[in-house]
Amino acid sequence: MLYLLAEALDYAGPLNLIRYQTARAGAALMTALLIGLIIGPKFIDLLRVRQGKGQPIREDGPQSHLAKRGTPTMGGLMIVISLTLSLLLFMDLRNPYVWACVAVTVGFGFIGFLDDWDKVRKASHRGVSGRTRLLVEFLVAMIAAWLVVDQANTVIYIPFFQYTGVPLGWFYYLFAAFVIVGAGNAVNLTDGLDGLAIMPVIIAAGTFALIAYLVGRADFSAYLGIPHVPGAGELAIFCATIMGAGLAFLWFNAPPAAVFMGDTGSLALGGALGAIAVATHHEVVLAIVGGLFVFEALSVIIQVFWFKRTGKRVFRMAPIHHHFEQLGWSESKVVIRFWIVAIVLALIGLSTLKLR
Repeated sequence: MLYLLAEALDYAGPLNLIRYQTARAGAALMTALLIGLIIGPKFIDLLRVRQGKGQPIREDGPQSHLAKRGTPTMGGLMIVISLTLSLLLFMDLRNPYVWACVAVTVGFGFIGFLDDWDKVRKASHRGVSGRTRLLVEFLVAMIAAWLVVDQANTVIYIPFFQYTGVPLGWFYYLFAAFVIVGAGNAVNLTDGLDGLAIMPVIIAAGTFALIAYLVGRADFSAYLGIPHVPGAGELAIFCATIMGAGLAFLWFNAPPAAVFMGDTGSLALGGALGAIAVATHHEVVLAIVGGLFVFEALSVIIQVFWFKRTGKRVFRMAPIHHHFEQLGWSESKVVIRFWIVAIVLALIGLSTLKLR
């Protein structure tokens, strides 16, 4: 909105700053942060009144989690509202990549909202059926993939190699949808401890803000030997709003959490990261930068597969963060060490830009 206004006024005076994506990214981050901090207290009070008993806590989980009964969920709504309002202010409203990512964020957030609401209504940890969720998620992801491919191509690029890509043709639509849905559900599985999911999301968003900016610049793309995607630089602003809204949420989610993000937030943020990776043609790099989420998802898949085949467990409990809790690690130790892992993986992901 401000970008179109500044363009109409020929970037006169201070509006000249709006011309630059870096300036808009910084402003968008601070705006999302301020909106989140302002609406947070009232929003949490409203959730507490509406939900009563808050998010149901599993009886078979770590016993320390039973003390969290009564904590409201659906805090992800605060994240989605903050980043959406900030985006509408600072993004170029004509950019299809941003709208594709917004569609995934809002769509996945709505799916998560319905799931959270069903859990609260039934006072059960079982919400909308898994099959229904996945079906709708794939539908939203396919629409986003179509919007992205309509502007770019169907090539998957391999990191560490200059301009090395594998053309997938029509199969790319399924691959893109899988990346988006997989990212959403991986973040969802990670969201089991106070602050565990949101900080790695912020770290990944910061990493992809830089990647999106570089991919959107023809000069930097040529120098680094990475795919150039015209218009993808606007996604740096999208990533900045995720960081700002995420930091605001972390303020209230810091232990002991005043609110949980719920599936509303985790599906929305994970889906957004997946859509950004698809739009910037850095899908493989997302698996590195978001390696923590991949590890969490794999721990569940391995646990379920092995238990069904042998009746035995590989981990004491899945997802993997609960395994370390069962080993005697405190919740804060698990969270902080997982944050460290996320930072290291982000640095490895960034190294793919130059090591070619």
